[in-house]
Amino acid sequence: MSNSVSDCGDCPENRTAVTDAEVEALVRGICFKTGPPRVLGVEVEWLVHELRAPQLPVTPERLSAAYAALRTVPLRSAFTVEPGGQLELSSPPAGSLTECIATVSADLDAVRALLAEHGLGLLGIGHEPWHPPRRFLRRPRYDAMETCLDRDGPAGRAMMCSSASVQVCLDAGYEEPGPLGHGRRWWLAHQLGAVLLAAFANSPLAEGRPTGWRSTRQLRWMEIGPGRAGAPRLNGDPRDAWARHVLDAPVMCVRRDGGPWDVPEGLTFREWTRSGAPTREDLDYHITTLFPPVRPRGHLELRMIDAQPGDDGWIVPLAVTAALFDDPETAETAYRMVKPLAERATARPAPHNPLWSDAARLGLADPELHEAAVGCFTAALEALPRLGATAEVTHAVTEYLERYVARGRCPADDLLDHLHGTGRRSHGKDSRT
Repeated sequence: MSNSVSDCGDCPENRTAVTDAEVEALVRGICFKTGPPRVLGVEVEWLVHELRAPQLPVTPERLSAAYAALRTVPLRSAFTVEPGGQLELSSPPAGSLTECIATVSADLDAVRALLAEHGLGLLGIGHEPWHPPRRFLRRPRYDAMETCLDRDGPAGRAMMCSSASVQVCLDAGYEEPGPLGHGRRWWLAHQLGAVLLAAFANSPLAEGRPTGWRSTRQLRWMEIGPGRAGAPRLNGDPRDAWARHVLDAPVMCVRRDGGPWDVPEGLTFREWTRSGAPTREDLDYHITTLFPPVRPRGHLELRMIDAQPGDDGWIVPLAVTAALFDDPETAETAYRMVKPLAERATARPAPHNPLWSDAARLGLADPELHEAAVGCFTAALEALPRLGATAEVTHAVTEYLERYVARGRCPADDLLDHLHGTGRRSHGKDSRT
């Protein structure tokens, strides 16, 4: 599942200047690859903490040593490190939900075992609850990103260094209309995305205090602005809308072989094509600096779900999302359940509209989101056997539905209960607060 408009970064044509018309054609042709939904993927991010005292920050030296050792461990998933030292595993495309879960679970077992040897563990939470942002990686990309995002306030540093998520990757869908058509799936991802955000919100704290939001992680994304983290408008063809969005988005940086990268202010990629000479390689890179809640990368990458508590908490959002999108009957049910929510999302594209804002702030305490979530989770649960899900996966989704969704709660509520002394200390196997 490539993140490039071209899969040949060293090809001579990638170093040829492109016009805005050529950019639009390239983006339209690559970012939505249609066909029957056959494969599934997941990207799981984690905060890394001290096993002996989770609230203590891990020093850069200890992280570096642990990650150097981890790179010697054979994994099927791609292992990468985020700017603040968060650990990410990206699964290979899987032919089934069961295959995807088995691959990532085995890799996570190996990662946890290695980290434990270094006295470290993984924390499933959407936003660092105790410490201010600290950057671990010192690279030109992240230096430029920090400079760019700092112009709009501190949220960019928190997004880079303090956030973690579960990102579900789905095929774009059929070219033809219908419940699995690419246009319907694109629309559904942006409406259902608010329901998934609310149901899995798990980041109510920052620097030891409640922020007033169930998903502080999503708040940070909203605060860095629609040009960088917003979606295009949903009216019209998805390919056209995304191509225009790419062209009209601000350029984060202009890369250089030596020295710091330039960070232009107020320059869109469209303007760059008319006043300079960006190449296909520059376009490829520009797309990697855009962080909408649903990112088309040939497939659809859903980016709105907070990291989840427990060793296996990530499996529930993966299973529920796969069922809601890839089972035709359930996709139609999901469409009907979220259609009444669309009116709250018409003012501005996601996530900068009232629907997404309420989902991030209130979670499932919002009555309409609660009703939609109950219907969607119930339909997903019925579909999982049709997708070949194991009894363990079905049981995990059932427990989540009963513990959280049916009661209008999300994991963030557990953290707030514990903070105020009204709930249990933790759930799952990871340390929480």
